[in-house]
Amino acid sequence: MAVEVFDCEQGSPEWFACRLGIPTASEFSAILAEGKTKGSPSLTRRTYLYKLVAERLTGEPGDHYTNRHMERGKEMEAEARDWYAFATDTEPQRIGFVRNGRKGCSPDSLIGKDGMLEIKTKLGHLQVDVLLGKTLPSEHRAQVQGQLWVAEREWCDFVSYWPKMPPFKLRVYRDEEYIKHLSKMVDIFCNELETVLAAIREAA
Repeated sequence: MAVEVFDCEQGSPEWFACRLGIPTASEFSAILAEGKTKGSPSLTRRTYLYKLVAERLTGEPGDHYTNRHMERGKEMEAEARDWYAFATDTEPQRIGFVRNGRKGCSPDSLIGKDGMLEIKTKLGHLQVDVLLGKTLPSEHRAQVQGQLWVAEREWCDFVSYWPKMPPFKLRVYRDEEYIKHLSKMVDIFCNELETVLAAIREAA
């Protein structure tokens, strides 16, 4: 499948239309989540599956939860991107959405022809944890590796940022074994999505 890049503002109606009804990297962790019994799918995965089914049936995006911290994080993303551009002497390319077959992602920027940028704004105490850990937090692994897979890029600069604290930057490269497993699980998820859709349409 060819990689499609959509130049639109993230959070705009056009952006929601691009990602309607398909799994995206920001939710790949939900697809990988296991239930109480090892190897069984989780409630989180089922909820995400049904949400995408509903989007496909209605042609409308589902409700997207937001809170004060998330809104502030969006505002600080530009500040973090400016810091990154200065620190690395690069010009991050802002885009809206990347689609590759039945999957997609919304990277914070593309860098050159091989890289990308993922920014997380962390509350102060969480930033301390990241700075001490000096590694990619496990909760972001599925998203970062998923974006590299979807966009067919070689590396992602992960930036964790909070004002008045040292920024954290780490270059993360493709983990082919992890991507192989992720690809398998997303493929299973997409097939299940089509099966559920067909069952509902037949019953209607």
